[in-house]
Amino acid sequence: MALTQSQKTLVEKARSAGGGELGAGLSDEGCAFLVATIIRDLGILKKFPEVKHGFPEFFDEADPRKLELPNLDFYALIERLFKLVPDADTYFSCLATLQKSRLKYSRILEYQAVPTMDQVGPRALLQYGQMSPQALAGFLLWRKWLFDIDNRAGQETGYLFEPIIANAIGGASFSAKASPIKRHDDDSKGRQVDCIRGKLAYEIKIRVTIAASGQGRWQEELDFPIDCKQSGYKPVLLVLDPTPNTKLTELVGAFNAAGGETFIGDAAWQHLEKAAGEVMTVFLEKYVKAPMKQALDATPEELPPITFDMTEDAFRITVGEEKTQYKRSSDSKIT
Repeated sequence: MALTQSQKTLVEKARSAGGGELGAGLSDEGCAFLVATIIRDLGILKKFPEVKHGFPEFFDEADPRKLELPNLDFYALIERLFKLVPDADTYFSCLATLQKSRLKYSRILEYQAVPTMDQVGPRALLQYGQMSPQALAGFLLWRKWLFDIDNRAGQETGYLFEPIIANAIGGASFSAKASPIKRHDDDSKGRQVDCIRGKLAYEIKIRVTIAASGQGRWQEELDFPIDCKQSGYKPVLLVLDPTPNTKLTELVGAFNAAGGETFIGDAAWQHLEKAAGEVMTVFLEKYVKAPMKQALDATPEELPPITFDMTEDAFRITVGEEKTQYKRSSDSKIT
């Protein structure tokens, strides 16, 4: 059975590199790995004898570029999988999006340029005299480079997180320009929405902190449920981290006042799993919930010692006694 036109479009979109010069597409071998992974995740390897046991788990390989399976007919595999499991196309799309984001971040680590002293030099005044000029210059350069790659991580997580959750529960995210949610005080302007599913408009957050959206943007958060109600949608707030604080309480109150629903912590995960269905719940559990939980559970009571080392071809991190190395490119223009 051939792929439908919508499935062909989904597969090609999943394979494409996307925007940005560091975007990474997926090869046939990379796609074959993802399909084989889905087959294993769903416990149906016996139905695909050409897929041999023993290939790596998705998160077990330090370099995501190595996650490929040669000598498999990717299109033949995916046609059979889509026919056998109705939600497998959504699973593939979400897993491909996650893989491409990890590939792109590997390229960011490889190519992100080290800043120049012209960029950070004035900041030396805050600490000048507290260490030697040589040590201070090195500290300023490292600090700025680490800030840059962390800022890129925040951007890429934003591009990844809400869309894959929206897709997993059968909804879609909307930019402000394309959104059916209009501002209650100016209906010529739309509101960005993390996910719309039917007549439900979701605001999805990992956490709400006391400093959430500070400096004038907090009112934007509080206006969201009002805008949804005015536009004929029911606002739904999902917050995965249940840590209580005054901002979270205020936001919950705003959604309740607009006739919305709120799901915090375990209730948020339960709502997502119910909305996702049996197959996509496997994806959410394995590729979103479990990694986040394990990272949070591993939060140290005290910061471990850490060292950094960079050459033209490698960036190395040692945390405690654990060492990790990433490729660096001569095109990174280390100065």
